[in-house]
Amino acid sequence: MPPVKIMSKYADYTSASDEELVGGAKKGDMGAFEELVARHRDKIYARAFSMMRNEDEAVDLSQEAWVKSWQRLEQFQGESSFGTWVTRIVINLCLDQLRRRKRHRTESIEEMDEESGGVERQMPVVTVNPTERLERGELRKKIEGAMDKLSHEHRTVLVLHEFEEMEYKEIARTMECSIGTVMSRLFYARRKMAALLADLKTETKS
Repeated sequence: MPPVKIMSKYADYTSASDEELVGGAKKGDMGAFEELVARHRDKIYARAFSMMRNEDEAVDLSQEAWVKSWQRLEQFQGESSFGTWVTRIVINLCLDQLRRRKRHRTESIEEMDEESGGVERQMPVVTVNPTERLERGELRKKIEGAMDKLSHEHRTVLVLHEFEEMEYKEIARTMECSIGTVMSRLFYARRKMAALLADLKTETKS
């Protein structure tokens, strides 16, 4: 018996809907999955970058998200769009990475403090990675610069609420904190962003 050609009616995958491509990918059609990646990879990378503020980490985490989405494809039931589902995967990967980084930084500072008592002398110089590939005019650069100045907790809650349109309850579950904490962080993040952008506007005029 000759092998069955999956999704044979789609000579060109670009003519298929996401739902049809997911159906084909679930049956093992890698071409269908590659088309899904091509359609959504820019958004997934952009979301990872908005949270991590580092191009290399954003590339690594977005790639890991695609691996996990392939591995977990059977779990996707279509309750949301495919793009939203993969976005949730990359968001969770970013949050895990940020938590690991925070734990490591805390442990490293405590270790340096115990060994030498000179934490300030040993702290590395932190430089902001420029958003060379993502510049989209002056406004985009101003927003990126302001985002860099937020803590990862405040930046994350802003991304999840403003860009992903997640509700407080879902954000609280994702970030493992209370709804009150989410509301407080969002209020602070918005106020901080408004102040930073106002300062930049003043600098531009002067």
